[in-house]
Amino acid sequence: MSGPTSFGDRLDAVFATRGRLCVGIDPHASLLSEWGQSDSAEGVREFGLRVVEAAANHTGIVKPQVAFFERHGAAGYAALERIIREARAAGLLVIADVKRGDIGSSVEAYGEAWLRPGSPLEADAMTISAYQGLGSIESVLVAAESANKGLFVLAATSNPEAAAIQRAVLQQSSRAGSTVAQAITSGVIAWNEGRADAATRSFGSVGVVLGATNELSLAGIDTESEPSRPGLPVLAPGFGYQGAELSDFRRIYGALGPGVIVSESRSILGAGPDGIADAIARRADEVGAASA
Repeated sequence: MSGPTSFGDRLDAVFATRGRLCVGIDPHASLLSEWGQSDSAEGVREFGLRVVEAAANHTGIVKPQVAFFERHGAAGYAALERIIREARAAGLLVIADVKRGDIGSSVEAYGEAWLRPGSPLEADAMTISAYQGLGSIESVLVAAESANKGLFVLAATSNPEAAAIQRAVLQQSSRAGSTVAQAITSGVIAWNEGRADAATRSFGSVGVVLGATNELSLAGIDTESEPSRPGLPVLAPGFGYQGAELSDFRRIYGALGPGVIVSESRSILGAGPDGIADAIARRADEVGAASA
């Protein structure tokens, strides 16, 4: 899925042909044990490759959680490089869940690590934090666009600890009166709409993270208005293990539904190495039915 088309176009193609389930690759120590793997770089590599193999036959998107590889140092990163390479070779879109954020040359370097074509860690998209302002990640936005890559900016995440900050109301800036989450989401929409070919795209290449367990209206997120072109990609953690139900998909996301990627990890990975392929296939069908 690494051709010359934009990330938004590739995401649209995956939705149409392989659905919207994203399988997280989160090799928790407890899961490694359940899978009969050691808590080591070798263990996370074999775990990840098995997930990729199962996902490639039943869905179109995977999301490695980088922290679980980073804890094994350089060898863990080598394992992650192999997993990303194999996933992209299998035609999967890879979202690197790195949640990086900084300013200036530092955030630019993060973007190069995960999005630059030819990088050992090259993914199709990455998660990124803009809590130092959307302007702080402008260089990554520009670099992602030029490389046909994607970004998912943290906006209203599913962890309850974040609510106080994400629902806080801005007192100044051009978006004064908006919540932090609302300002980030509006800024991302504006960025996508500002691309020269925006009117011809089904989806922009920059999306937001909106957790399914979050009460989005309290964060100021508009789920009722029909979005203009291009549509907004939404990375949606919170279903499955974290408690959100697929039966509530339309209630939670409303008009944003066409761009939603349903991201699940432990609820699928818990099926073990022998059951994961069936678990992915079953969940992909359930996601398809709930979002139809």
